[in-house]
Amino acid sequence: MFNLIVSGGGWAETRDTFPLGRIFEYTTDDIVERFKPGGIIDFDALRNLPTVFMEETWGDGKQLARVGTIIRASMTGKEVLLEYFYDPDIPPIPNKALESISHELDIRDFEFNRTHWAVKDQDLFRVLFRHFQPRRLQPKVFSLNEPEQIENVLASAMMPFSPNFDSVYDALKAICEKVGFRCRRADDIWENPAVIQDVVSLIDRSRVVICDCTGRNANVFYETGIAHTLGREVILITQSEADIPFDLRHLRYVHYLNNGEGLLELQTKLEKRLSDIAGK
Repeated sequence: MFNLIVSGGGWAETRDTFPLGRIFEYTTDDIVERFKPGGIIDFDALRNLPTVFMEETWGDGKQLARVGTIIRASMTGKEVLLEYFYDPDIPPIPNKALESISHELDIRDFEFNRTHWAVKDQDLFRVLFRHFQPRRLQPKVFSLNEPEQIENVLASAMMPFSPNFDSVYDALKAICEKVGFRCRRADDIWENPAVIQDVVSLIDRSRVVICDCTGRNANVFYETGIAHTLGREVILITQSEADIPFDLRHLRYVHYLNNGEGLLELQTKLEKRLSDIAGK
């Protein structure tokens, strides 16, 4: 549900007035009853709704709408004084763009040309996300999910494909499961003809990526760079401190030994870090 407030004169940056008699035009009776109980407008309830501040469409139709929040609303004679702010994470939306999806927002064509305040029983952010989410820049050698699809409980392990690391992977899976993550590595899956696409797809879906720098494996370093670039939570581990690249030594990493006692210690060190990430 959201407020649609259309003004013929456009909108000031943080404060403006609106004619009282135009509130609830083109709003269904049940919604009016909900927000105007006993004939008194419940501005406090209306303030809780996201709001589209739109200028009437006219001329060449290049007007812009803004999405924001009403901070305060008070009646002054035949007008309502509104104080509000625009959401800084949502850029201005051309009226023409909203017209193209008006049926999904329950906005009729003539509403773009009339000053009024309507309340619409639609999920504003779901519709805007579906149509106006910025597209991701696609690399040339592999592809990324469009839109981004992070699995909140997925952790991935980047390590050399060698039997020597199987026990390390088993330890990582165990501690991940203990704190609520599901851990996978690329050789667990076979979804694409190219191995790199499987690896990148796994990183892209992961909330946290554990990278084992042991042996200075070139593939692991490449995968670490991808994970950092995609903004994933990256945890570096290694059996030798000398294997941490110079450019990454300012980051925290976990040193471990590949034996029973060492892997238990690795799990202990990772438990708090993973729990903190899971709690975010």
